[in-house]
Amino acid sequence: MASTHREPQPGDLIEIFRIGYEHWAIYVGDGYVIHLAPPSEYPGAGSSSIFSILSNTAVVKQERLEDVVGGCRYQVNNLLDHKYVPRSAEVIIHAAKSRIGEEMPYSILRRNCEHFVTDLRYGVPECRQVQNFLVGGTVTLGLALATAFTYSVVTRRRQNQ
Repeated sequence: MASTHREPQPGDLIEIFRIGYEHWAIYVGDGYVIHLAPPSEYPGAGSSSIFSILSNTAVVKQERLEDVVGGCRYQVNNLLDHKYVPRSAEVIIHAAKSRIGEEMPYSILRRNCEHFVTDLRYGVPECRQVQNFLVGGTVTLGLALATAFTYSVVTRRRQNQ
């Protein structure tokens, strides 16, 4: 598990660099994070695949940081501290822990893991990955969005038949 910069503190946003996208979690202390991930049977399973973005539901999970990170690089990235005043660590952690086990709708554009953690830290759900895509974006995220859209259309057609 490779980390850049400083060690996380409770309430910090953790950016995990996957192939083609970033997964986000919030550090709650003692080596644990809380994050939004597709339902799965074992720790870290759902968030480690780009196909996790194809799910239309997600579960709030508390897992060990090292399990969620796997072999990927990660960093503390409190990306919106310059724009919003972060909530206190106690408020962030309480809010995050109160959501553990909650199943919720998932949307790569409106309700993804980055929206989830920025809402916990700042009270505002924002996603830089989606904003960057909409403003000019990257090819990789564009392909991921196109794949997710195609998958959802095909799945809905099958369900309607």
